[in-house]
Amino acid sequence: MKHSLFFAAALATVACQPSGETADGESGATWESKIHYDQEVHLDNVRQLTDGGDNAEAYFSFDGTMLTFQSNAEKWGNKCDQIYAFNWDTDTILENEPQLISNDLGRTTCAYFMPGDTTILYASTFAGGTACPAVPERGESGAYVWPIYSDFDIYVSDLAGNIVDTLISGPGYDAEATVSPDGTKIVFTSDRSGDLELYVCDIDGSNITQVTSGLGYDGGAFFSPDSKKLVFRSSRPQTEEEITKYKDLLANGMVEPTHMEIYTCNIDGSELTQVTSLGNANWAPFYHPSGEKIIFSTNHHSEKGYPFNLFMINTDGTGLQQITYDGVFDAFPMFSPDGSKLVFASNRNNGGTRATNLFIVDWKE
Repeated sequence: MKHSLFFAAALATVACQPSGETADGESGATWESKIHYDQEVHLDNVRQLTDGGDNAEAYFSFDGTMLTFQSNAEKWGNKCDQIYAFNWDTDTILENEPQLISNDLGRTTCAYFMPGDTTILYASTFAGGTACPAVPERGESGAYVWPIYSDFDIYVSDLAGNIVDTLISGPGYDAEATVSPDGTKIVFTSDRSGDLELYVCDIDGSNITQVTSGLGYDGGAFFSPDSKKLVFRSSRPQTEEEITKYKDLLANGMVEPTHMEIYTCNIDGSELTQVTSLGNANWAPFYHPSGEKIIFSTNHHSEKGYPFNLFMINTDGTGLQQITYDGVFDAFPMFSPDGSKLVFASNRNNGGTRATNLFIVDWKE
């Protein structure tokens, strides 16, 4: 979601150096054998949850005891992203494979607990083919692109991995779904209008209503703590050249996520507000428990596209503050329902490989 489609694995190769730190000369990314940096004053008791592969988009259950996430870890037999769930406090998934939630067919993304914590929704391409779909090549300029698989539909599985409902389906892309804290609504991204827009529906998939309408990719949406607003990432092309490029890519099932900003709106689409105007890629936003701030991932401060770090900003666009300081990649932050924990994905402490792992911390105001 969230969504979806990792930056991390496709971004940069990091080569070892004798000093114990690695650097990629092309991207400027650096790696150190650390799970915590002194400047990360809001993070306490940092704990690494996974080791190896791309593990990201971890989201808490309503009671805060479990996490669901997506992984392509080869050690678990994955050829592309699949959905898992585990108890983050007691399950030792560094050594043991967690419970598989998806059906191990096609490619999956964007899992989220449903109310009651007995079922999980996620998007999958398996109805269009059981194999992993092809990953698109980079664009003409060498820019990274996200695939918009038209076979993505949204399903609901129980905690044993059995599909119990096809929640949202139809021709075209339906994915990036999350659930409101009050358990009554779902927001997702779809191209059913011909563009990538946000939609809201009831928790059972009924009453689908379009939220956004501006040309460009709107995705990765989350509800505010009071369930009345949405925060999301958006690329809104402005010039004729940008518009043509966006439409051409979308017609070929791709978007280029190199220029995105953070927006908010009410769940009916009113009061659309651009929160950031930082440049580069600002994405993976999530509301602070107060509802007055947003934590997100950005490379706006990077000269060569790296690093991505977590920053926090007030909902009115003021008070920008850096939260993480890894030299490569930090993204997909989510606060626990009670606000005491933060989970995120990072390339830190990965031995200079491309592995993206999950980390959980105690949040300090």
